[in-house]
Amino acid sequence: MGIQERKQRERERRRQQIAVAAKKIFSVKGFNKTTMEDIAREAELSAGTLYLYYKNKNELFASLSLRVLKFMNIRLEKVTKEPDQSPEQKVMSLKGAFYDVYEFDPLIVINIFHLQSSEILKNLSPDLLSQIKVLSQSSIALISSIFKEGIAQNKFIDRHPVALADIIWGIFSGIVLWEESKRIIDDKKEYLKQTLDIAFEIFAKGIKK
Repeated sequence: MGIQERKQRERERRRQQIAVAAKKIFSVKGFNKTTMEDIAREAELSAGTLYLYYKNKNELFASLSLRVLKFMNIRLEKVTKEPDQSPEQKVMSLKGAFYDVYEFDPLIVINIFHLQSSEILKNLSPDLLSQIKVLSQSSIALISSIFKEGIAQNKFIDRHPVALADIIWGIFSGIVLWEESKRIIDDKKEYLKQTLDIAFEIFAKGIKK
C-alpha cells in the first residue's frame, strides 16, 4: 500500500469517527445545542482536527445525509428496474423502499427532511451542496420514472411525473416528521408503517385512471 493510499484510508477512517460522534451528539442534544467542541470531545479529537474536515457545524450536519441518500438511490433503482412488476405494483413497492430507507438510519432520514426546509443548505460548500443536489435529484428522477411509465401505459392519470414524485415524497416526509413528533409525547406508540400503508393505498387509488 502506497503512502497516498494510506493517507486516504486514514482520512476516511477519521471521517467515519467524526460522523459516529456527531450522530450521537446531535441525537442527544439536538442541532442547535450541539457545538463542534461537543463532537470533538465525543470523537476524542481536537476541535481543530474537525475543522480540517468540515468548515462548520452545518457542513457536518448536512454531510451525514450523503450515506442515506446513496442508499436511497440504490433502493429506488431496484424498484424501478423490477422487470415483472407493473407500474401500479412499483408504486406500492415504493412504500417498502421508503420504509427501508427510514429503517436504515431513522435519525439521519429525519435530518434530511429538516434540511429541506432550513437555511443550512444555503450555507454549505459548493461541493457538498452539489453532492446533495445530485443525489436528491436522482431520487426524484427514479420515482418519477415509475409515474411516467404508468402514464405511458394509460394506467395513471395524465399529470406531470415529477409533480407526482414530489407529492409522494411529500407524503413520506410529512408522515415521518409527524409520527416522530407524536413519539416525543408517547414513545410507546409506533404507527409509521401503518400510516404509510394507508397513505400509499389512498394515493395509488387516486392516480389510477
